[in-house]
Formats: sequence, structure tokens, C-alpha cells
Amino acid sequence: MRKKKVLIVDDEKLIRWSLRQKLSEWKLEVIDAEDGKSALQMAEEETPDLVMLDVKLPDKKGTDVLKEFKKKRPELPVIMITAYGVIDDAVTAMRRGAYDFITKPIDYTKLQSTIKNALETVSLKKEIAFYKEKEKKRFDLSQIVASSEKMHDVLEMVKKIAESEVSIILLQGESGTGKDLLAQAIHTLSRRKQSSYLAINCSAIPENLLESELFGYEKGAFTDAKQQKKGLVELADEGTLFLDEISTLNLNLQAKLLRFLETHTFKRVGGLKDIEVDIRVIVATNQDLEEASLEGKFRKDLFYRLNVCPVYIPPLRERKDDIKVLAKHFISQYNLKFRKNIKGLQKDAQKLFFEYEWPGNVRELKNALERAMIFEDDSFISTQYLPIRLNGSSSFQKRSFEELSGKNLSLPEMEKKLLVKALNQANGNKTEAARLLNITRDTLRYKIKKLNIRPEEYSPSGKFPASLNR
Repeated sequence: MRKKKVLIVDDEKLIRWSLRQKLSEWKLEVIDAEDGKSALQMAEEETPDLVMLDVKLPDKKGTDVLKEFKKKRPELPVIMITAYGVIDDAVTAMRRGAYDFITKPIDYTKLQSTIKNALETVSLKKEIAFYKEKEKKRFDLSQIVASSEKMHDVLEMVKKIAESEVSIILLQGESGTGKDLLAQAIHTLSRRKQSSYLAINCSAIPENLLESELFGYEKGAFTDAKQQKKGLVELADEGTLFLDEISTLNLNLQAKLLRFLETHTFKRVGGLKDIEVDIRVIVATNQDLEEASLEGKFRKDLFYRLNVCPVYIPPLRERKDDIKVLAKHFISQYNLKFRKNIKGLQKDAQKLFFEYEWPGNVRELKNALERAMIFEDDSFISTQYLPIRLNGSSSFQKRSFEELSGKNLSLPEMEKKLLVKALNQANGNKTEAARLLNITRDTLRYKIKKLNIRPEEYSPSGKFPASLNR
């Protein structure tokens, strides 16, 4: 492990020597300079991790040298050395960004602690900056995989919204389309990216607890309120709050949310004081809020307040150009995770992927590939390990209807042929045939009896293994 490097800047040779001895004992690498000019030059050449800087130097004021250090390297911790009782210089130094100051004669126990804390602080700041940058890259729009024109339009809209000052954003789309991912991308592209991003799924919290989760509560507000608690709204101040499944809020809580969105103020549960915050609220739903408002299940005034900046994320079946790039992306991810080298999908599997309607959208596609990658040992994914549902009841019904609709059949005849076709494709497995037809197994058995469908009609031999004939 590399030793931390400390630059000592003092015009007194004896001070420099004694500090060098002590810091060397503490396993630190030491370099030194006797004036401001040589200190600034040495800092450029040696890039120290910490500077100890005397306030009084022969050619410059120590506070001026500090200013130069902070201009070139704002993160560099500088500990000022000052004579006992010279407080004004120390105050100026702290205002200009000094980490701390010590007085002569030097208390080495205190100095050791100060240096240790300064180096740990810098290390922690670097670590935080690293993870923030990592998160930014993770949720940047460039990381959202899409090639379709529809999604490019959505991403362009999201970018403009993120960079604006709009405080309420509504994300609409079916389950699995990536609303949570877009919400995080909006946060990291906004001026609020340095502040908190907090998220909550409104459907996952019981109604009686959701209000206190959002707005917090005061001590004694209810039986178990032993102490004051801040809610997510308060904790997200200057940042972003993401409310998923907003349609599940009860009408009472909808009214309180509306008041907050209108005034940017709220009261904790059991509280009397209005608290003001500055946050961006992103809400998401897979329901039609306008229809819900017309049915009285969602407040109209809240819907209109949320609908200022709506973003609709199209389902995967409406942007099938994205299937190929998404599959490639997830295969690459799972190659790393499972230590495999799968190159892609076999032609039959590709055909299946493009024909399937993907009711679970991107999430379903991702899960299907993960399952296949676990079991597949060849270079390309075959249909063998893809979930059986990819044969798709909706695709089956669509193809079957197209085949039968031009044959001038009566409704019972068409229904019978469709059932026979499903049973044939399912190899006589009634559970699978029912799934293809999107009906229950009991309904299928009733229709088989009603339409007098015999086993020989969907099997050349008229027989199936007992395990399949169920």
C-alpha cells in the first residue's frame, strides 16, 4: 500500500526536521519546502496527499499560498501552523478552506489525530465521488438500451424534462417497461443529482402506515410513536422523491398529497407546524389515471395536478425493434454473471422472441433470458430452455384466428377447431392447452365435453401418456 505523502512548508529548519521525524514514525512520506514559491512548485511535481503550511513565510503570506493550493486542488487538505495566540490568521485560513490549524509549540498527539482525520476525510470524499459517478453512469440515459424511434422520442423528452425546473413528473406505462429506471435517470440528469433520491412503492405499504412513511410523525402522535420521525418527503429535501403505483393511494391520502404538491408544505402526523421543502416529485402508474378519476377511484384535481408533464413509456410489443438490442444487452450482462460465453439467440429462439407479445415487457424478457442462460451450455440460446409461456397464448390465438377466419366456419365449428389445434400443439396436455387459449382447465374440459371432441381428433393414435392427458 502506498504511503501517504505530506508536504511540510515552514521557514524554520528545526521545525521541518522535527516534523519529518515524527511523521516518518507514523509511516508517512515527507517532503518539505521553506517558502511559498517552492511549496507551490513542489505540490505540482509531487502531488502530496496533505499539506502542513506555516502562516508566516519569508516570501508570501501562508493564507495566500493556501488560496493557490485550493484553486489548483480544491480537495487537498491543508493544516495551517500558527504561533500561539495568532487567531486572526487562523480564522482567515479556515475561511479560505484550511482543514484545521495547530499552534506552536506543536502538540504531536493532537497533530497525529488531525492528520489521520484529514486523510480519512479525503479518502471518504473520493470514495463517495466514485460511487456517485458510478451511480450517474448506471442511471444515465445512455445506459438505457433502446433502438426504436418511439423510445428515442421518450428519452429525448425525458432529458429535456430532467434539465428543466418542473417539479412534478408523471410516468405512465405497463408493468415492466422501466418507469423506475427512467425516474432515477431523471434525477441524475437534474441539478438535484447531488441530493437524495428516495423511492417508495405505494402499494407495498399498508394504508395506515403510508402517511407516516411519507410525512413522518411527532413524538406521541400515536401509541408507538416514541420519538419524532422524519418522513421521505422531508428527507428528500432538495432532491427527488419517486412514488410508484400512485393509483393505489386512498382518497384521503390523495387529498394530503395534493395539498403538499400545491403548497410545497406539509405537517408531520400529529404535528401543528407547516414544514416547507424543495423537492421534485416523480410519480408512476400502470393504470389509466384519467379513467380512474372518471370512475371516482382517483381524485380529478390530483390527476390534473400530476398531468402537467406526462411521459408515456410504450410497451415492448409496440417497439419490437428494441427486442434485439435488449436481448444482446442482457446476454452480455449474464455472461459476466454466470461466467459464460453465449453469443446470442438461435434463429428459432429469435423468431419466438419477435412473435411473442411480452405482456411483462422488458422485465419479462430479462427474466426469460436469465433462466435460459442458467441452463444453456451451447454457444447460442435455443428454445429448449426458454420459458414455455414464450409460445404465447396471444400469439397462438392470433395465428389460429387468421388461419380459421377465412374458412367460412360457424362459431361452434371454429371454436372446436381452435380447441383441437391447441390440444394438438400442447401434445394433449390440457393444462398447457388451456393456457394457450387463455381459459381455465375446467372451462377447457367443459368445452371438450360440450363439443364432443374425441382424443383421436387431436392425436393420430387417439392416446397420450397418462401424465399428459390431464
